[in-house]
Amino acid sequence: MLLRIMLMVLSLLLITWAWVTQPLLFSGERQNVTAVEPARLEAHVRMLSEQLIPRDGAHPENLDRVASYVRQEFARATGRVSEQVYDAQGNPYRNVLAQFGPETTERIVVGAHYDAAGEYPAADDNASGVAGLIELAYLLSKAAPSMCVELVAFTLEEAPYFVTSRMGSLVHAESLKTAGIPVRMMFSLEMIGYFSDQPQSQTFPFSLLAAFYPSQGNFIAVVGKLDQGLAVRRVKQAMQSASSLPVYSINAPRWVTGIDFSDHQSYWQAGYNAVMITDTAFYRNHNYHTGRDTADTLDYRRMAMVVQGVYAAVLALAR
Repeated sequence: MLLRIMLMVLSLLLITWAWVTQPLLFSGERQNVTAVEPARLEAHVRMLSEQLIPRDGAHPENLDRVASYVRQEFARATGRVSEQVYDAQGNPYRNVLAQFGPETTERIVVGAHYDAAGEYPAADDNASGVAGLIELAYLLSKAAPSMCVELVAFTLEEAPYFVTSRMGSLVHAESLKTAGIPVRMMFSLEMIGYFSDQPQSQTFPFSLLAAFYPSQGNFIAVVGKLDQGLAVRRVKQAMQSASSLPVYSINAPRWVTGIDFSDHQSYWQAGYNAVMITDTAFYRNHNYHTGRDTADTLDYRRMAMVVQGVYAAVLALAR
């Protein structure tokens, strides 16, 4: 009887581990994905974190400059560019949108917030995500997906607007929901540029996870809700096929700290499938929300691999 109980407990733990981490037993065939130039990513990050600062909500004039920069890059990538303007505390703020591929009703959304938490450079959080979004636009312009892909640079993700009705991603998600537009998947690019090969450079919300993930912060993570196991697995598999960068994933309840700390939670709220692509933020990057979050601290070579992976995942889900 005791042995049977132990086997049942072990089986339950194995099933839980498999669902939470979605291990890929076979790496699959490497995809021939167009390479992303690290120097281009660095140029965008430096523009956003050194020239167009501060980028917090208290400086709407600078956020307008950032929006104009992103719009210009989206237009150069031949996207169908538009803006979503709304009011917050008496000031106008803008989400910048670009569509690629055929004008299908159903779409894939990829977004990144361009505002910052306070008067900091905010290179990783989240100039890195915006730089990745811009270069994804250029990739999509060269090989159009088979359904509409909508790229969105969000405003007002950071406090005091986070999880309020004035959060840029919630404004966008609710507009899609109101219009009855189906979203196959939303990707939130949230801090994608910080990597470390130092031992114990990766931390976790609770110590048990250290048994399942690397202790070095040298991977990119795909984060989803507990009920999104199969969707996360598909994204992870496609990203892993695009480069040699290790890709790990987690499906966890929203009460786990950090699981919903970005724009993807706006789409969860609207009832859509969404994942966060992240370097795990403060669980790795101790420059988070400080003046030390500068362009010099990022790894643009590995960041380029992240963008290649997202591109591969977008094409895979669009088929």
